[in-house]
Amino acid sequence: MNRRLLALLVPALLAVAGCTATEQSPTIATGRAERPSPFADCATLTGPPGAAAPTASAPADGAGDLLPELTLSCFTGGAPVALRDIHGPAVVNLWASWCPPCRKELPAFQRLSERSAGKLQVVGVNSRDTRSGAQSIGEDFGIRFPMVVDQGEALQRELRRNALPLTLLVDAQGRVRQVDATGALDDARLAALVRTHLGVEVPA
Repeated sequence: MNRRLLALLVPALLAVAGCTATEQSPTIATGRAERPSPFADCATLTGPPGAAAPTASAPADGAGDLLPELTLSCFTGGAPVALRDIHGPAVVNLWASWCPPCRKELPAFQRLSERSAGKLQVVGVNSRDTRSGAQSIGEDFGIRFPMVVDQGEALQRELRRNALPLTLLVDAQGRVRQVDATGALDDARLAALVRTHLGVEVPA
């Protein structure tokens, strides 16, 4: 009986410990037969061909830094995505399947992507995760927005941020207007962040 109780308590204690870089993502055995990805293709992220790329000079209004100059793989394959080429405004969510607050907020990001279609892009960055773990969460929660993969935590290192989840609000010029690390976001908080920092109204 004690062994059974211990087996139930260990996962619960790990879940409450938080989602920091000191944790190791779980090792999940995967078969070679891959299921179709639940996530959208990344081709739409960089906007129409010939769209002007943001310049490195800071605007007069003192906006934030440009997105880091990183290129990440798309979960669905195809051409890698240069973050600075993402066509804004955009909401970028860093998450992992082993992070409880990440799982809690993902459905709100999916609803945001549906409600704000044509006004802004929602982009996922799957970090320090297994492909099977991310795939399962995407399937279970019906996550359809584009997803890039950052196994080496390159984006978090560039942002000097350690914990997940992490949300970036990026304007039309590719500048990060806000970094939110307050924990799991809900629909109301997301809509408020988008309205305040990107000037985009999202219907309820």
